Amino acid sequence: MTTIAYHNYLPSVREELVEAQRHCWENLSAPGCWLDGSDRVNVAAEVRNARGCPLCVEQKDAISPTAVNGTHTSLGDLDDNEVEMIHRIVSDPGRLSKVWYKQKISSGLSEERYIEITGIVAMVMVIDTFTCALGINDHPLPRPQSGTPSYYRSPGARTGAAWIPIVEPEDASDTDGDLYPNPKVGYIVRALSALPEIKKQYWSLMDAHYLPGPLIYQYDRDHRAISRPQMEVIAGRVSALHQCLY
Repeated sequence: MTTIAYHNYLPSVREELVEAQRHCWENLSAPGCWLDGSDRVNVAAEVRNARGCPLCVEQKDAISPTAVNGTHTSLGDLDDNEVEMIHRIVSDPGRLSKVWYKQKISSGLSEERYIEITGIVAMVMVIDTFTCALGINDHPLPRPQSGTPSYYRSPGARTGAAWIPIVEPEDASDTDGDLYPNPKVGYIVRALSALPEIKKQYWSLMDAHYLPGPLIYQYDRDHRAISRPQMEVIAGRVSALHQCLY
């Protein structure tokens, strides 16, 4: 099993954050909801591969990504539909659309695989961006674990407020586990909720990097080394650079 560590790095990295990254890597290598361990690690590898894809660069620079024809440079472990999805989310997320999403689904990509792949892309980007900020190499990807996906989708998942099916708090089922521990639930927290385990994996990682849900609304307290206003200025700037509509 790959071990994530930041030895002799100053300033020191919070142990809570290191443990969250280690737990994420362990989950990444294990069977998920609709993908097995090999699929999940292959998705992570393709996320990194997308950084050097010439077609992604051309599409990003074009007035519209659909104005550029070509084939993504892939590792060959996933089908073309999944590769195109991963590359677009990694390289040009600000111009994704509902029409594009519907095309992915009509081309044979299930809603469940779309949601799980999206969650993996987001988690890998969090950890790889963190190491990039520290000026160190990417952590090696873990070795896949054997086993079968759970194939669990929340019975309360519905399409309405978002392109993909989500679970509204009032529709959460006992079989989903503790899906919404915080009573104030923003829509960003509901994004992966059709697959509760993927949603929990992502937010376990994000809580360590940002703030746990119950602390979000405590504006008068500082829970990190920088103040809350400083955190929000940085978050706002990053969101703007990534064209994040949220």
